[in-house]
Amino acid sequence: MTSAFNEHTGTGEAEEFRVVVVNAGTSNPSSTAMLADRVVEELMKHADTSGAKLSATVIELRDLAQEIANGLVTGLRGEGLERASRLIADADALVATTPVYKAEASGLFSGFFQVLDRDLLVGTPVVLGATAGTSRHALVIDGQMRSQFAYLRSLVAPTSLFAATEDWNDPNFATRIRRAAGELWLLIESRFAARLRATNWDTYQHDFGSAKSSGDDDEIDLSSDLMRLATGGSLA
Repeated sequence: MTSAFNEHTGTGEAEEFRVVVVNAGTSNPSSTAMLADRVVEELMKHADTSGAKLSATVIELRDLAQEIANGLVTGLRGEGLERASRLIADADALVATTPVYKAEASGLFSGFFQVLDRDLLVGTPVVLGATAGTSRHALVIDGQMRSQFAYLRSLVAPTSLFAATEDWNDPNFATRIRRAAGELWLLIESRFAARLRATNWDTYQHDFGSAKSSGDDDEIDLSSDLMRLATGGSLA
């Protein structure tokens, strides 16, 4: 089995940025992976022009399929999902792409983000992409995927990328890829996610057990009556 994580690094100096690609494609080669690669290529151009260094790590969800299924059933995360969580937590941005099946994002894609800590993507800039054999599925991103990432409190770029079979040779599609990558680069270069978390982290409702912001001295009183009841104890 190939590793679920593949790394590529662009040239440049000065500031360093990290992008994580989440690819739900199951075939090899995959049009879904190719779409993500096209976005990363454009991001690398922006980084080179800005004299910055950009690294991109790819998470192949097909290699995490068993862990995703176990996570949905048990709520527990294996080693692969834990590493994916760490990569996403440290990312300046995400490129998230999925094939479309029966007018929905793939189960691997949806399931992966369902088992992650909701706090991982607070303020993280994201470009969403989807591929399908027909343009009948073109509204999947705006009709379904955006709502999931809104719940995760990420910042989705205005331009999303849907590619049906006929789109790959369309010059307008290449323009959309450049536009989406340009939007994402502006958010990456501004370090939007890090700045938002530094100033607004305490104003969000967080999942129990999520990492707190630095300087937050609030502690959960595990000995309180409410917490004893929540963990199966009694008030006696």
